[in-house]
Amino acid sequence: MSKTDTDEIDDSSAPLIEHLTELRSRLIHSVLAFLVGMVICFTVATPLFNFLTAPLCQVLAERGQDCDLIFISPQEGFFVAIKVSLLGGLMLSFPYIALQMWRFVAPGLYRTEKGAFLPFLIASPFMFILGGAFAFYVVTPLAYDFFLGFQQFGAEGEVVAEGAAPLSVVFQGSAQEYLNLTIKFIVAFGLCFQLPVLLTLMGKAGLVSAEGLGNVRKYAVVAILLLAALVTPPDVITQIILFTVVYGLYEISIFLVRRVETKREARMREEGTWYEDDEEAFDDDPMMSEFDEDAGPEADDD
Repeated sequence: MSKTDTDEIDDSSAPLIEHLTELRSRLIHSVLAFLVGMVICFTVATPLFNFLTAPLCQVLAERGQDCDLIFISPQEGFFVAIKVSLLGGLMLSFPYIALQMWRFVAPGLYRTEKGAFLPFLIASPFMFILGGAFAFYVVTPLAYDFFLGFQQFGAEGEVVAEGAAPLSVVFQGSAQEYLNLTIKFIVAFGLCFQLPVLLTLMGKAGLVSAEGLGNVRKYAVVAILLLAALVTPPDVITQIILFTVVYGLYEISIFLVRRVETKREARMREEGTWYEDDEEAFDDDPMMSEFDEDAGPEADDD
């Protein structure tokens, strides 16, 4: 191999090395931001956990019970603090992580592409927070009210064995199990609220259309039902709420994709590039085709 060939290979590989170096730098900054957020949240893990127990305490207070959670293992308190720190650190550092992602991707985009992609980058964390808030303030209290409705309190006069106290089966929850279930609710609804952002972005890229989404609506209903059964506990109330919300988001996505298509059509008409699609739509319309056939002989006679 000649020296010239070697120089050409080195020159061609330089941009790739630069991109990988920049990617490594962005990832390191993102990880450091996440660790800093996690450490900050770890120092206030107890107030954060107390805040996350608000739905449960509200339901228990309505039933006249104390809001008490227990540790069933010596290390459970430590793992609860770690999980709270992980969730809080991710939410706290996400804006900075999103900024690092944007700075890595933006140089490779055209100005119009930047203008199209940036709103979705801003809308994504907003929709996740909106979904998490909906799960925490609406869904979680309803779910715990349903679950705690199966408690059994021993009543006076109940027939029991001689010398035995009336049977009571009441809630004495594990802090870790409660936290796992609550985080599952928040993450599941936060991700489901990303549906309009994802489908609208795919519609802007031309990967999906409003007509196509409408045609597969019945399959989407089945998929949403399966999703609701998988990501929620086995109670009908939570599953119905999740199905209703996600299906509503699906219909909103169809509306947003249709708006994107309308704007694209208007822009292409201004640029004079819409006529090809317009002719295809004209040929596919049976009423317009019939009109064209009726007008054809007259046009030929003229």
